Amino acid sequence: VDGRISKKKGKQLVSLMKAYRELMEIYEVSAFRACATSAMRDAENGAELVEKIYEKTDIRIEIIDGREEARLISSDLIRSLASQTEDTFLYVDVGGGSTELNLVRGAELIESRSFDIGTIRQLSGKVRDEERNSFGDYVRTLRSTYGTLRLVGTGGNINKLLRLGAPSERANVNSLPVESLQRVADELRQYTPEQRMQLFRLKPDRAEVIVPAADIFLLVASITEATEIIVPTKGLADGIVDSVCPILS
Repeated sequence: VDGRISKKKGKQLVSLMKAYRELMEIYEVSAFRACATSAMRDAENGAELVEKIYEKTDIRIEIIDGREEARLISSDLIRSLASQTEDTFLYVDVGGGSTELNLVRGAELIESRSFDIGTIRQLSGKVRDEERNSFGDYVRTLRSTYGTLRLVGTGGNINKLLRLGAPSERANVNSLPVESLQRVADELRQYTPEQRMQLFRLKPDRAEVIVPAADIFLLVASITEATEIIVPTKGLADGIVDSVCPILS
């Protein structure tokens, strides 16, 4: 968001990838795929850091664009949810730098867009008014064009919000009533990130971004007039695994 990945973060990332390389050697991994999303896309030194990681670890990280990220996120979810019904689903994946929207009907991905509206951008005031307006207009257009939309939320924040708002879990798919999400967001908003860590057992990075994430989901729910958000247990990592599977077969 600030334009560059700091030296400290870059060093930590190199160390992490070295650890992954050692684990892959121990377990004799035959195929893998490493992807970076909006933070690396937007960093002016992202490509430089990718090259450094490759030199140090022989792991080539792909900096994927928003469309590929959206495709990977939706590929597994389409099979797990949308193929069971002819309802129209709007998949909303909220990240630190961007939000991915995927419209799915049946087993078909109909539309996909990425917006530079993410939790860290929200916190730092880096979301441009034009982007925010474009985001809202796009969701409104989807609603008017396709009618009733069932929302599917993905990412770490919505999973945590689900546990806070609807503790009881069932099978592999859970739903979070929008009114419960609003209640949880209002409660979290009353506390500082440090207090959220103590009261709700949130990790430091989650405590910082969980309220902006909730606000993005609530905005989409308000525009689409959705009453619940479906929260599957699958996301980007599962899509990446699926993309590697043909290589293994």
